[in-house]
Amino acid sequence: MIKVFLQPHDISYAAELASMIATPSVRCALALKSEDCTPQAMIQFIRTMQLEEMEGHFYSRIIRDEQHQLIGVITLKNIDEVTKTCHMSTWIAEPYWGKGYNFLAKEQILYTAFAQYDLQYVFAGARSENLRSRKSQRKLPYMTMRVEEEFASEHRKLERLEQTPCVLNVIKRFDFLNWYNYYRIAG
Repeated sequence: MIKVFLQPHDISYAAELASMIATPSVRCALALKSEDCTPQAMIQFIRTMQLEEMEGHFYSRIIRDEQHQLIGVITLKNIDEVTKTCHMSTWIAEPYWGKGYNFLAKEQILYTAFAQYDLQYVFAGARSENLRSRKSQRKLPYMTMRVEEEFASEHRKLERLEQTPCVLNVIKRFDFLNWYNYYRIAG
């Protein structure tokens, strides 16, 4: 049985993260340039995540598998205490694709979003051309798909950030906690 563990960032992981994110499949899926995938860039990323977490804007974690191998990163970003919203992003190293790690990491971080941060909505977007990400989001039983009209301002922000057409999906607190309580606690 697979398991995931989420742990805080540390700069000692920079070289390993850089190696994983620099693989063409991951780098292209994230639309990163080569210079974004260096150990120095990862050190800067980690320091930014640590600072943003201290300020309450981000909650980002390293994902490890059942053997405690580093396999990716998952982040709640732009946490807004007023609107009770944030955006979620995840990347998993290619050898771990399609094995269920993404689903388990999302389950843990979403529980944090709704139980610890008391958020109401967690947005999950994807570039329109990123079919792998869109497919993985469709597999989440608590995800509401294609909410671009309902949350038009969030959709515009996402497309400005990504500088390309995107789809927008959302996880609603009520839907996730009902699923979690039924499948995780009762099941």
